[in-house]
Amino acid sequence: MAESAKSPQTELPHRAFGWAATDTSGTLSPFHFTRRENGVDDVTVQILFCGVCHSDLHTVKNDWGFTTYPVVPGHEIVGVVTKVGNNVKYFKAGDKVGVGVMVESCKECECCQQDLENYCPRPVYTYNSPYYDGTRTQGGYSNIVVVNQRYVLRFPDNLPLDAGAPLLCAGITVYSPMKYYGMTEPGKHLGVAGLGGLGHVAVKIGKAFGLKVTVISGSPNKEAEAVDTLGADSFVLSSDPAKMKAAMGTMDYIIDTISAVHSLSPLLGLLKLNGKLVTVGLPNKPLEVPIFQIAAGRKLVGGSNFGGIKETQEMLDFCGKHNITANIELIKMDQINTAMERLGKGDVKYRFVIDVANSFSSL
Repeated sequence: MAESAKSPQTELPHRAFGWAATDTSGTLSPFHFTRRENGVDDVTVQILFCGVCHSDLHTVKNDWGFTTYPVVPGHEIVGVVTKVGNNVKYFKAGDKVGVGVMVESCKECECCQQDLENYCPRPVYTYNSPYYDGTRTQGGYSNIVVVNQRYVLRFPDNLPLDAGAPLLCAGITVYSPMKYYGMTEPGKHLGVAGLGGLGHVAVKIGKAFGLKVTVISGSPNKEAEAVDTLGADSFVLSSDPAKMKAAMGTMDYIIDTISAVHSLSPLLGLLKLNGKLVTVGLPNKPLEVPIFQIAAGRKLVGGSNFGGIKETQEMLDFCGKHNITANIELIKMDQINTAMERLGKGDVKYRFVIDVANSFSSL
């Protein structure tokens, strides 16, 4: 996996076009580059829509310290198959498909053998990642992508492609820990901390599992959205000490989607004995873990990233069965910088999705 001096602009045979960030300002601009030719195990996808994830914003600004520029973000990709290799069995031209957070893994380690490619020690992410041929991957803010068939997902026929795109990251990021940590028992009480791109999907998935769902947020104006728009059973204003006190010890599980640095102690106080708090937000600084609270209530603090390919397909099928999609704001590619600014301020309900096909239709 050693990197070479190959240039994404000129080295590979497939011409592509997208928008890329070239420095830590995070400003995106038009970018011509190339993709590899479709190999025997590959699927070429014409990208129709791509969700805008908070991870995209962190990456373009190098908040996590490992961005290599230029970078084309985007890992909530939905499109149509245009070409398949000779070894591809499960996809054909015209199929509606998705591509999520990763596009390769070693396929040999214990994680890969257990369909947990997302925990592989040698992952290749959809963008900003060294690929095995020495190039770097570029993401879905572009017109086409070429992906090994193992990492391509079949998209449910009944879901709209634009509103379904965020499921490929936001959806699986909340579905996977809910399944793994057993947060799916009908009638149990789930708290969802944070009502953004991940949190609003967690509400919908929680309700589909038959859970009682309470949204926990510091924004009082989100109560009507949580209950009336998204179908949550109740709302707790985390900035109101009286409301938090009244809700103490009432929840079986909490999924914490907050991406800013915050205290876990108030959330732990909401849990019953044996309660589980699972964090999926990714603050750029460590959080303090209040051990006494955990020990005194025999509580669990866990974490999770996105899911493996098999589980992601399971999640898509589940969402298809229950008609679950994200609440989105559809934008054109030339609106992406404004969208990124708004995303940084939390000014989106609840996920931006780029209308890629209509943004690049003149090319």
